[in-house]
Amino acid sequence: MSQLPADLDQAIVDLKKERNAVLLAHYYQDGDIQDLADHLGDSLQLAQAAKKTDADVILFAGVHFMAETAKILNPDRIVVVPDMAAGCSLADGCPGDRFRAWRAKYPDAVSISYINCNAEVKAASDYICTSSNAEKIVRAVPEDKEILFAPDKNLGRWLMQKTGRKMRLWQGSCVVHETFSEKKLIQLKERYPKAKVIAHPECEAPILALADFIGSTTALLKYTISDEGQQYIVLTEDGILHQMKKASPAKDFISGPPQASCACNECPFMRLNTLEKVYLALRDLEPRIEMDPQLREAARIPIERMLALS
Repeated sequence: MSQLPADLDQAIVDLKKERNAVLLAHYYQDGDIQDLADHLGDSLQLAQAAKKTDADVILFAGVHFMAETAKILNPDRIVVVPDMAAGCSLADGCPGDRFRAWRAKYPDAVSISYINCNAEVKAASDYICTSSNAEKIVRAVPEDKEILFAPDKNLGRWLMQKTGRKMRLWQGSCVVHETFSEKKLIQLKERYPKAKVIAHPECEAPILALADFIGSTTALLKYTISDEGQQYIVLTEDGILHQMKKASPAKDFISGPPQASCACNECPFMRLNTLEKVYLALRDLEPRIEMDPQLREAARIPIERMLALS
């Protein structure tokens, strides 16, 4: 690796201008990457930003399935990522061949897949959803249609409670959101009796039962801004705390407690991306997301359906 510039932030700003590049970053990235982003958001917001951009180059600081979505929506643009190994436990746990076999068992059902899946699964789905719009998309399916929901069982179970719709659930989960400890959360609530518990719907049911508010990453952020409370126990990936603290510096934000004594509420895949890798991706325009045109086109259809409903 050649020597890196002394001022990485400025070098990235200069390269973005030189390349006519846009930096899309998820809330779960390190704060230094978030602060350089042209568009910062959750999966839905970033998909919408990718759809609208007129940049020549899209640098996606997130995980692989998010960059794939950007490429699906922008086949003629260069899409690069800081680290190709930044994957997702939900996507890894739902391979395309197994998903297609599962779907084939229920040929008359409508398939809704959470955006945390690979392009093969998207291509075999009727609709894609994010945690921001999942309820709306479930409610858009006619009542007489059976629904298959993949790959997150916890989000699916929460949607069943919210909508009253029975669904067949793929048995997948997120390594971050399943790590929170119910026992430790109860202890934390006793320690901070005025703190409100806010949780992402990918968390397990016993955790959600203790929450004062449940919502997507963006919904959690907006709640902490508008709510009158002063203290929050946050049960999602720790990266969002950076924006919560910036938006409400007088408020107190407490990381949700994992079962083990580790930083398990930091996504190991998201944290593969670093400022140095962002710079190198822009400099070298590598690693690039490349896709088979037929797969890309098949995956585009359910994504466009999602965007139309959002």
